[in-house]
Amino acid sequence: MSLYSKRGVSAQKEEVHAATRKLDQGLFPNAFCKLYPDFLGDDKDWVNISHADGAGTKSILAYLYWKETGDTSVWKGIAQDAVAMNLDDLLCVGVYDKLLFSSTIDRNKKMIPGEVLEAVINGTQEFFDQLKQFGVNIHYLGGETADVGDLVRTIAVNGTMTARWPASKIITNEKIAPGDVIVGFSSSGKASYETEYNSGLGSNGLTSARHDVLSKYYAETYPETFEPNLDNDVVYIGKSRLSDPVSRIPHPASRIPHPASRIPHPVSRIQHPASRIQHPESPITIGKLLLSPTRTYAPLMKILLEEHFSDLHGVIHCSGGGQTKCMKYLPGSMRVIKDNLFEPPEIFKIIQENSGAAATEMYQVFNMGHRLEIFTNEKAAAAMISAANQFNIEAQIVGRVEAGNKELLLKGTFGEIIF
Repeated sequence: MSLYSKRGVSAQKEEVHAATRKLDQGLFPNAFCKLYPDFLGDDKDWVNISHADGAGTKSILAYLYWKETGDTSVWKGIAQDAVAMNLDDLLCVGVYDKLLFSSTIDRNKKMIPGEVLEAVINGTQEFFDQLKQFGVNIHYLGGETADVGDLVRTIAVNGTMTARWPASKIITNEKIAPGDVIVGFSSSGKASYETEYNSGLGSNGLTSARHDVLSKYYAETYPETFEPNLDNDVVYIGKSRLSDPVSRIPHPASRIPHPASRIPHPVSRIQHPASRIQHPESPITIGKLLLSPTRTYAPLMKILLEEHFSDLHGVIHCSGGGQTKCMKYLPGSMRVIKDNLFEPPEIFKIIQENSGAAATEMYQVFNMGHRLEIFTNEKAAAAMISAANQFNIEAQIVGRVEAGNKELLLKGTFGEIIF
């Protein structure tokens, strides 16, 4: 049994899928999100979508960091996590504008004071204000904030995102076919609209990341941060403290852009001033790596959806399920080969070094270097890579689709893994 399973979580969510198998799959069963007829406007040329997600157990890391440092600004990152996990799922079906967001925050009032709620709520609006600069408009409808200390040890930050969208502009994944290449977009580095280095971890696999990296000090000092019935040998088994510096992070400016990045692109007109990368004056800590706010690809995807829509055969958010996520959304029996994956960012190396987890588990739980992938043709791939480079997001062809039985092959320095 994997460490992930021993901690009471599942990368593949088998029980969840079993529980929902009898439900209506929506208009397009292979689409990344469930799409419905236009109940809101009663127009056959439009579709409705309502989607729920959240920051998951990353909020426990924020709790630890806040308790250790007193820094409430860490909760703004959790607000971004809850939004980005919803937004980037919707990007996969083509939705990027005129969105409604309602937050759901459950807290233990004895552990989480009002200043934390304020930081999460205000952080949500600040993230929306940032996205508006790139033409991604999300309207904050408020939501539910409940004091449920009997249910929640610390805090859970989630939300629901709703939209009405033209049916002609929906990505259903039904165009994925043998001959497609797969473009991966890096989850780490420093995008032009980010203010600091992003570890690429996102908001998936944080239960393992937290327990694998952090030391028993946290079990002893903050027993409210884990399930008391877990076996001791899976609870905070790492060597690190949140304040420990990490010296192996590459200088973002040292990364060589793809040659296609020299091709002029309209997106360059809205380059964010934060793109002028500065080398960090102080070391990045373990805490900062684990708590890097989930990168949203919305500014980039808005460009791709507006300028390359017909070439977007399929779009996958490599969230829960990591690099195996794509297999759930294939429109038929075909073989997916990923043999040019990104080198795993440092945070994943740290997790694996601490846990001793096999590559099979790592690639099932974590994105391992790219959290967004697009299935397209090779010619269009170059333009998409160029657009990503304009945002200082590394991108490359990571694999391809072939005819054959339904199978995923991952290939790299770790060897070969078949799913």
